[in-house]
Amino acid sequence: MDFENALRARIQSNNGRALVFVHGYNTGFTGAVYRSAQIFHDAGYNGTPILFSWPSAERTLDYVYDYNSATAARDALEDTLRLISRAGAKRIDIVAHSMGSWIAMEALRQLAISGDRDLGGKLADVILASPDLDVDVFKTQMRRYGVPSKTFLVLTASNDRALNLSGFIAGNQTRLGAYNEVSSLTALGVTVVDVSKVKAGGWLNHTKFAENPLLVRLLGERLSFEGKLDGVTQGELSSRLEDLVQNLGSTVGTAAEIIITTPLTVVDLVAGK
Repeated sequence: MDFENALRARIQSNNGRALVFVHGYNTGFTGAVYRSAQIFHDAGYNGTPILFSWPSAERTLDYVYDYNSATAARDALEDTLRLISRAGAKRIDIVAHSMGSWIAMEALRQLAISGDRDLGGKLADVILASPDLDVDVFKTQMRRYGVPSKTFLVLTASNDRALNLSGFIAGNQTRLGAYNEVSSLTALGVTVVDVSKVKAGGWLNHTKFAENPLLVRLLGERLSFEGKLDGVTQGELSSRLEDLVQNLGSTVGTAAEIIITTPLTVVDLVAGK
């Protein structure tokens, strides 16, 4: 109750906005705090930042352990989202990275089954960055969840070596974050942002969303959007993202080619120097 009261006060002081970050595989609590703080700060997010941390073994060889821990955490994430809603949030955004996308999708699926998939209209942007998630599993989750009424972004990179390795461990199954048949995803109402040619993320190319200045600013601008939460068409979304990339590319000064595919359009953008 003390936590909920403190959270309520913080949310009220931040115009009712809350952003939940779900970390990925091989990330301990300290690393998750660092990564989430970096994202919240560098993106210039102006709401209440919330880290959802789950018990990773923090060992490269313990992939199955982490997967089981992530699965066990899905109910806790659902409970956390409901708690944030009760605490007075008017807008709840979710950013999930890597295996954290599995937890996020399972929690969203459970909300849909309960009949409250958007938390009473409070759920806003969902962003899955480099999602370590089986493509077929994701499709079944989205079919249960339904066509999103708000912005639902999946950031992919065909050169993500970490996801190529996890796909090999999973029986040579392509992971969502490295999937290139985007039409089957946009048919589900999802917008795919291909960042394969963006330079960042180390040799694994798995953390581009947090380490390229343009992408971090793009993320922050998207999450800080003050417009209405519903009624935004895919055409409006594509136009808004295009404007963001062009404007940010001229100010951040980093080269990037980003391909945005919505259910209606494909936009190939080259920004920066």
